[in-house]
Amino acid sequence: MEQPALTITLAFSPDDQAWIRRSKVEVPSFWAHHHVPPATGDVLRIGGRQFLIKGRLWEQEGSGVVLRLFLSSAYAQSDTVFGENLG
Repeated sequence: MEQPALTITLAFSPDDQAWIRRSKVEVPSFWAHHHVPPATGDVLRIGGRQFLIKGRLWEQEGSGVVLRLFLSSAYAQSDTVFGENLG
């Protein structure tokens, strides 16, 4: 039996969505062609900022499965290590 296709989408805060649009940052397709989905606690680096995966929502949409990732607010790369403020 064939498994349904998995689509992974990222849910950013409104402020981070605006930053992405203004900066014209390209959000990579991190999990394209990977068989292991991301987990809560994973960290993504996008445009020099870090985002922590805080939650996951699995949904059935049509004939496929959607994994929606809820991300923390961005942390600047220069003052953080994996989402934790250094001071």
